[in-house]
Amino acid sequence: MKEMRERLSLNASAREGGGFEILAITAGAANGWEFPAQVLERSLGLWEGVNCFVDHGQGQRSVRDVAGVLEQARWDPETQGIRAELRALGPSRDLLLALGDQVLAAREDGSQSKGLGFSADLLFRGKNQKVDEILKVFSVDLVYNPARGGAFLRVLNGGDAQFEEGAKMEEINEHRAENAAPEASAGSVQDLQAQLARLRAEQSQLSEFLLENTLEQGGLPNPFKERIRKQFSNRSFSPAELRGAVREARGLLAELEGGKAIAGVGRVEGMVEPGERLQAAVDDLFGLPRTQGLQGVSAPRLSGIRELYLMLTGDDFLHGGYYPERVRLATTADFSGLVKNALNKLVVNTWEELGRAGYDWWKQVSVQEHFNSLHDITGTLVGTVGDLPSIAEGANYTELKVGDSPETASFTKYGGYIPLTLELIDRDETRKLRAYARELASAGMRKISRLVAAIFSENNGIGRTLADSGSLFNATAVSTAGGHANLSDLALSAANWDAVSAKVYRQPMLVRNETGLYGSGPQMAVNPRFLLVSRAQQKLAMEICGGSFVREAGYVYDNVLKGSAVPVVVPEWTEDGDWAAVCDPRVAPAIYVGERFGLAPEVFVAGDELSPAVFTNDEHRLKVRHYLAVWVNDFRPLHKSNVA
Repeated sequence: MKEMRERLSLNASAREGGGFEILAITAGAANGWEFPAQVLERSLGLWEGVNCFVDHGQGQRSVRDVAGVLEQARWDPETQGIRAELRALGPSRDLLLALGDQVLAAREDGSQSKGLGFSADLLFRGKNQKVDEILKVFSVDLVYNPARGGAFLRVLNGGDAQFEEGAKMEEINEHRAENAAPEASAGSVQDLQAQLARLRAEQSQLSEFLLENTLEQGGLPNPFKERIRKQFSNRSFSPAELRGAVREARGLLAELEGGKAIAGVGRVEGMVEPGERLQAAVDDLFGLPRTQGLQGVSAPRLSGIRELYLMLTGDDFLHGGYYPERVRLATTADFSGLVKNALNKLVVNTWEELGRAGYDWWKQVSVQEHFNSLHDITGTLVGTVGDLPSIAEGANYTELKVGDSPETASFTKYGGYIPLTLELIDRDETRKLRAYARELASAGMRKISRLVAAIFSENNGIGRTLADSGSLFNATAVSTAGGHANLSDLALSAANWDAVSAKVYRQPMLVRNETGLYGSGPQMAVNPRFLLVSRAQQKLAMEICGGSFVREAGYVYDNVLKGSAVPVVVPEWTEDGDWAAVCDPRVAPAIYVGERFGLAPEVFVAGDELSPAVFTNDEHRLKVRHYLAVWVNDFRPLHKSNVA
């Protein structure tokens, strides 16, 4: 079943008293569609109060063309049609009355019609070329040569004037003016000027009446009425323009309220709250993927951040505040919350994109851990049992030397805010707001990248001091207190990579930080998994770890180190010659990244529509907050080479 809009010709007869009796429509075929009698009879109420215009409009209608209104619509069993009385009204009423007088005169002398008649503009629903229901009667218009040949029952003009088929009423008026009697035109200039002034006044009154009547019958909430009233007051407009604005408001309200205000059969889309539908519209505005479960939900298309702000706050004059009497949407969702949700999604989206670009390199070499409080962190490295001593029969067991090596770390809060000013909202700079969120995500990702990169580069490349009093990277023997034996000055090459891997492999595991036990544990026996380099050495690292052949002067041989490690470029490293080896954190963890509320930074819109910052500074503040703790728990899985 589909909806169609057609214009159908009507029959009319003049009646005394400055009006007409119209046979609006009869059962039968029209423009290829069959109109059953019962369908017409059910539509009787739609014809009451319908306006009559002079000529069909092309697109928007003009108030100037209003000529009358239909009254006392009734069903006529004899003709199987709808009859109504057409009362002259509006700026073109005089033309309608003049035509009525001439029709009456033509009826007396028996002249024939010259093709003037009435045409109905209808919206109906049907299928298989049969009308099932008339949905709307837009207008009944006075036209020349109606689509189906409808005409007055008597001739309009007794003269010999001929009009081309399809001529408009203004062309007919010009012809009549050119052929008017001279004595009539000479004395009518002042009358025409007075009539024009009266028509202008009537047009203004009719426009106001049409606006108020349409809003009264439109079924819209008061905030929508006020918006349309402000849009159309004190100016000329066509009825079609007003109907379009009302129809658009109904559509927006229906989308946001889940079909509550829309006429006709609704569509069930699951249990979707108005706030969820609005959030989907905001996600679309920021170019974000929909939340799971809302992908197929229809949502209104927002023009920009300005429209969203005005609809939810009612702050039409950008004073900074919340004005419930002017709010356009009946929802508990607030502007700040919707924008915050969208921006956090944008942060996550950008976070993932930056990760794919290589800025999440630190995830490969570290352990990420969530904490439920902001207390200082104590990382515990439990020692191993170096050896099980023999026990003589009947002898006592001896205590095994097992200890730990704790490293501590504290959470640091990082953040700041970006002002979302009312000027930015008024300029509708949605693209700039999206850019803000992406910058916040980039700042968070790069912050972790810098913190992990600094583990290898701070203190001139030897790192922070650990709990055993030794710097993270040093060349001191592990058999002495604070000795780590994980620092060299070897330039990156295949041979040196293999040599460093052997050193990491032979690192003794912790037994206990105690004299006589330093470096006494069994060897770790784990090869490094990742080769950290600057961008300048990326190609060389890839050749060492991924090339199939080694090419030297005079000969080529198989690369036995292929697959021995994964090259990782550290974006923050500026010392081109430095490189480092790191074991797989799943086997031998060394670097930890602790987070309190998530690895990605959180974005808040600080405050709401009543926030002091909104009133005093004309701004909503986009606040970003990031709690992080980065520390090294064990030196053994790490090795650094500082090349001068």
